[in-house]
Amino acid sequence: MRLATLRVREATRAARLDGGEYVLLPQSDLGQLLASGPGWQDLAARLDNGRVPAAEADFATLVPHPNKIVCLGLNYVTHIKEMGRDAPQYPTLFAKYDGALIGAFDPVALPSVSDRVDWEAELGFVVGRAARHVPAAQALDYVAGYTVVNDVTVRDYQRRTREFLSGKTFEATTPVGPVLVTADEFGGAEPDLEIRCEVDGEVMQRSRTSDLLFGIADILSYVSDIITLLPGDLICTGTPGGVGDGRDPKVYLREGQILRTVIEGIGETSNVCKYL
Repeated sequence: MRLATLRVREATRAARLDGGEYVLLPQSDLGQLLASGPGWQDLAARLDNGRVPAAEADFATLVPHPNKIVCLGLNYVTHIKEMGRDAPQYPTLFAKYDGALIGAFDPVALPSVSDRVDWEAELGFVVGRAARHVPAAQALDYVAGYTVVNDVTVRDYQRRTREFLSGKTFEATTPVGPVLVTADEFGGAEPDLEIRCEVDGEVMQRSRTSDLLFGIADILSYVSDIITLLPGDLICTGTPGGVGDGRDPKVYLREGQILRTVIEGIGETSNVCKYL
């Protein structure tokens, strides 16, 4: 099943893709659907509160107000090497605020205070039920599904201190979506999918999600030992090599460029970079 959050008549609605249409659900967004309880998949499959042609769909960010947005740094060997870092023993975690999130085709807001804005294509996953102290062997049972993320990063702010947060949560910089592909579509296993990032059609990053240093199950298990994960929480799994900051000379996003992030079997985001 493919689920989304659509903008409909100055509001948002959760929706299910059905052929060439999105079926609107009563819930205001995907986060509210997931919070409805263990039967959320059945609700999503059977309810029908109107339809929108897929070609006319206006995508909001997938989960507009997750309780938590947990991100991983340094989680592909290629990215670790290009940044000159040692492989971490444990997952490198940081957070975002929901004001950073945008829809799959919304503009990325270039900040007026920096010209060092970089791309980071990532596989994201959304938590489907409350998870606390979950063993890795059971962790995939807590994943609602997978989506496309670009963790657009303001590099100079990221490096002002040892903490990543200030460079990672600039307002309206992180596209998420357009859909959540439910975990059952991948047979209950961790997906092995090509992940790619393009800037104005030039491929900047290309890898496979199976190259993650810490996989989906390990990440969810680890974070659940720290804090209870709740339905709708978004976890961004890290980026492969090929970021602009790792190049010689360094390359950053400029106004008017199109940032495209593609994950095989899930979909793509496409965002113009603009000063807003």
